[in-house]
Amino acid sequence: MLRKPLIRGVLFDWDGTLLDSYHADSAAYLEMFREMGIDWGLKQLAAHYSPNWHNVYRAAGLPRRRWREADRAWRQSYAAHRPALLPGARRVLGALKPRYRLGLVTSGDRDRVSRQLRDLRLTRAFLARVFAGDAPQRKPHPGSLLLALRRMRLAAETCVYVGDAPHDLLMARRARVRSIAIPGAFCSERKLREARPDLLLEGITELPGALEEFTRIV
Repeated sequence: MLRKPLIRGVLFDWDGTLLDSYHADSAAYLEMFREMGIDWGLKQLAAHYSPNWHNVYRAAGLPRRRWREADRAWRQSYAAHRPALLPGARRVLGALKPRYRLGLVTSGDRDRVSRQLRDLRLTRAFLARVFAGDAPQRKPHPGSLLLALRRMRLAAETCVYVGDAPHDLLMARRARVRSIAIPGAFCSERKLREARPDLLLEGITELPGALEEFTRIV
């Protein structure tokens, strides 16, 4: 019988995994679409949503020369919102912190997510924080997750990544990190299953107990 390596590190996506940001994010996208003259609503956004917002711009046919303008419009709209943590997320982080090293790997930009972490008093919860732009390529490329592992001085086989989108799960697989999927407003459970996570939960509050699944004898 073989025992799986013990989990030493738990790394998280931010938006939709810990932060209840769907309303703020989607409202900012819709406002940006209007300013850019793009005839898109929630249906089109859901069909083409990606943690890498440049993929959304491409799908919407937005010329690259207007991407910075779109970024500014999105940020201006988003700034009117103050998304909260998902129910139970703070309690889960508090339960995990004494037992594991915690990390954050997000596609969100540094200024926005750092501000949210400060406002929510969570900056010190994470040993490493990797934001969009910290690695040359975006999710699902494994570079940002591998960077976090180096900063945390942890081997991939001793870690798990928790996310709510197929890009999160593919990134983890490419980094040889085990993955846990949590369905949310950004992505359907069907799409998450198709992305083949190591474990699919119903919600973030199941995470502490679910981590034991990775240390059972197989």
